Amino acid sequence: MKNIWHTTASVVAEIGEACEKWGAFQVINHGLPLELHAKFELAMKKFFAQPTEEKRKLRKDIGGVKPYDYGYEEFAKNVDDWKEACEAYGHEMEKLSFKLMELISMSLGLPRQRLNGFFKDHTSMGRLIHCPPCPTPQLALGTHEHTDVGALTILSQDDAGGLEAQRTFDGEWVPVKYVPNSYVINIGDMLEVWSNKKYVSLVHRAKVNSERERFSIPFCFNPAYYVVMEPIEELTNEQNPAKYRAFNWGRYYGSRKYGNFKNPDMEVLRLEHFKVSE
Repeated sequence: MKNIWHTTASVVAEIGEACEKWGAFQVINHGLPLELHAKFELAMKKFFAQPTEEKRKLRKDIGGVKPYDYGYEEFAKNVDDWKEACEAYGHEMEKLSFKLMELISMSLGLPRQRLNGFFKDHTSMGRLIHCPPCPTPQLALGTHEHTDVGALTILSQDDAGGLEAQRTFDGEWVPVKYVPNSYVINIGDMLEVWSNKKYVSLVHRAKVNSERERFSIPFCFNPAYYVVMEPIEELTNEQNPAKYRAFNWGRYYGSRKYGNFKNPDMEVLRLEHFKVSE
C-alpha cells in the first residue's frame, strides 16, 4: 500500500516492483475525500435497494449487461438527489488516474507526463456492481477471470471481499485483502503494451458470498479511441525489441465490448493477436 501523494523515489520504485511482479497494488491516502466516497456509496446502495422492476427500467438495452451492473451516467440521471456526488466522484477518479499514470510512467524510467497525451480525449468509464448473496457460492462466480482492456482500473471494494488476483509466477489465486479507505489498482492491457510487457495485465476474478451482498465500484481509465497502441519507443532497443505490433485502441475496445455473447460473429481481439513472433 502506498501513499501516492508523497512522491519519493522509493514509492515510485515500489510501484514499479508491484506492477512487474503482480500487475496490481493498493493505495491509501489517495486524496479522495472520505465523506464523498461515503455519500457516493450510500447513493449506490439506495439505488440497488429499489424493487427489481424499477432497476430494470434503467438497464442498458444491449445484450450481455447484467441487471446489477450500471454505469455512472444512468445512475446519476435516475438518482437526482445524488447527481452532484456522482459527478464529484467521477472527477476525483479522473484526477487520481492521472496521478497514478504519472507515477507509473516514472517507474518505467520515463518523464512524469510521458503517457498523459494518450488520455487527452479519454474514454474512461465507471461501473456500479452489486452481487446479492448466493446460497451455493461454489457453483457461481461473480465475475469470471479476465484482464482489464484499458490502461488501469481503480477499484473500491467493500469488506465482503471476494476479489482474487492470479499470481504470475505460479498461477495461484490469491485473495485481495480489504483495507478500509483504500483502492486496488489493476494494470490493464494497454499498460502491458506501453511497457513492452515489463508490466503485466492483472488476471483477476470476483467470487460471490453465501451470506452477504457484495458492492464494488471500478473506474476504468482508458485512452482516446484514436490512439495507436504500441510499445513506448524509449522502452525498446535492439536487445529488447517491441513485443507487440501497433493497433488501434478504439477497434480493440470495440471488439471486446460488442463481441463475445453480444455478437458471436464479431472477432474478439486480444493481446495475443498483436504479439510479435520471437
